[in-house]
Amino acid sequence: MSSKNILITGANKGIGFETARQLGNAGNYIFVTARDESKGLKALKKLESGNIKCEFVQLDVCDIESIKSAYKIVSSKIDRLDVLINNAGILIDKSGILNAEYELILKTIDTNSIGPLQITQTFDSLFKSGSRVINVSSGLGAISDGMSKYAPIYSISKTALNAVTCQLALTYRKRGVSVNSISPGWVRTDLGGRGASRSVEKGAESIVWLAMDAPGELTGKFIMDKHEIPW
Repeated sequence: MSSKNILITGANKGIGFETARQLGNAGNYIFVTARDESKGLKALKKLESGNIKCEFVQLDVCDIESIKSAYKIVSSKIDRLDVLINNAGILIDKSGILNAEYELILKTIDTNSIGPLQITQTFDSLFKSGSRVINVSSGLGAISDGMSKYAPIYSISKTALNAVTCQLALTYRKRGVSVNSISPGWVRTDLGGRGASRSVEKGAESIVWLAMDAPGELTGKFIMDKHEIPW
């Protein structure tokens, strides 16, 4: 299989870094992005020490000018982006929805929902038939299970991200570009905590599958453990 050009947001740690490691080890070229340049370069050094072909591009998913700057850098080097993985996200609310502060609500939705949409819009010209967009969502965003009162604003932001996935999938279908959401499960990362039930390797597994091996016609779906789950 030929090498793919892959861009991952929030690739400096956690699931993003592990996804970059696994996809890089498969021979792909990885654009490692992070908001914090020093943390991004530190992650890049680790990946390069494993002989992974990669480069760092600073990208703040909440800053449209940063997104445009990243696009200029990436588009000057490649004319096709095979996989965009919208991984960057935050979970900063743990109180009830009635106590959620305005700024926290805006920051969470901006990072987890609007950011992935703006990145996809900005990088649109690099998508060709066969390209894939993967939005890292969460089971907490699923409405079918009745949702949970834990981290309500985070949950809402991931529900919104799933809606973004559905709309993009409808738009890109005729161009042969697939767009899917994925729930990595409860993973032992800074966001998931030490008590989480899944390893970071397991959390990245289905993202890597969607990027590399999933059927190209699979689009507009919510995926966990390589299987479709209800929205």
